Amino acid sequence: MTDRTATPLSAAPAHPLPGTWKLARGRAMTLRPATDGILRVAHGRLWATKDGPHGGTPTDAGDHVLEVGRSMFVRAGERVVIESWMPAGASHFAWDPVFAPAAQAVPRRVNFSAVRQPLADLRLAGAMLLRALGGLGTGLVQVAWQALGGRRERVQGCGATA
Repeated sequence: MTDRTATPLSAAPAHPLPGTWKLARGRAMTLRPATDGILRVAHGRLWATKDGPHGGTPTDAGDHVLEVGRSMFVRAGERVVIESWMPAGASHFAWDPVFAPAAQAVPRRVNFSAVRQPLADLRLAGAMLLRALGGLGTGLVQVAWQALGGRRERVQGCGATA
């Protein structure tokens, strides 16, 4: 692992593979991505070494040999050194960032428990108000009737005595 640079494939003169980077034989580079991503081998073979700690399972090991069609998930900030591991020629790889899905707007359910009792109280108060207004209207009609009826009796009574 001598040189830690890679040239974009667009700068490679022979047989470019669109969307990939070229890593010459015997060359190495360090990846420390800002976002999660997938390292894919398009041509050749790569030797990838992740920083530890490493577990006891093969998928948790620090060293990986990736061939054409194979890929490796790399977390944001994780350091990975890749080296072209071809007997002759260069390896080509692609880096595909994996973005977290955007938070979808979840429709909120409105909780009416805080207003149920006041609404019930207002409904009862409204019913009581209507009953009271009805009673007031009835009472006013009775008072008016009595007031008009009393005048007629007086007017009729005055006429009979005269």
